[in-house]
Amino acid sequence: MSDLDATTPRVFLARHGETEWTKNGRYTGITDLDLTPEGVKQTTSTAAKLVGHGRLIDPARLVRIWVSPRRRAKQTFNSLFGNGDSGSGLVKSDDDRVVITEDIAEWGYGDYEGMRTGEVKKWRKERGLDGDREWSIWRDGCEGGESMDQVTVRLDGVIDEIRAMQGPLINGERPADVMLVAHGLILRAFVKRWLKYPIDQDLPMIYPPGGISVLSYKNRNVEEPGFFVGLALPADN
Repeated sequence: MSDLDATTPRVFLARHGETEWTKNGRYTGITDLDLTPEGVKQTTSTAAKLVGHGRLIDPARLVRIWVSPRRRAKQTFNSLFGNGDSGSGLVKSDDDRVVITEDIAEWGYGDYEGMRTGEVKKWRKERGLDGDREWSIWRDGCEGGESMDQVTVRLDGVIDEIRAMQGPLINGERPADVMLVAHGLILRAFVKRWLKYPIDQDLPMIYPPGGISVLSYKNRNVEEPGFFVGLALPADN
């Protein structure tokens, strides 16, 4: 399958742009931060290169866009689809295709909100936890927050909905691309579940602020989910 003229439905994942806590490596779940000026540049630059009619992410081919309810994700959605002061966005926030939902909000960090990984590990060990192995959010979850199983349930619900929408259109009968605009950790968890791996599966991933990932299916088969290792971008008109 060539991405140049792909008709197999795709799933675009967009991580929000930089925030002050992104820069500092702090776990940011429910804390409602704005994008930094650099974060806005990241998302508008991505939009200029990848979003638009005839581009990789073509609004005319999108049938559903899930957006996390956090402000940084909403700002990223608006940047990606040109929803500035002019109001001439490619996809407006009140479009019927747009769903604002906690289903793709960031992992609930609970007591670890605002902390760094090293701080969490140190704090847990000081209280006698993790004596035989280091803490892993993927396996151990967060005290006062979400477990691996809880995150799995909500992401699997979204994945089931996506496959129900795209399965009947797997051969390109009509456009059926979808998009998620969310957060770094939850989107990496989503990739694991899309590939049918448990969330604690060791799968090192790097996901920069403002980054775009693309998932789809092998062999036009909804039971063979995959991801693009590389992309052939549409030719300039």
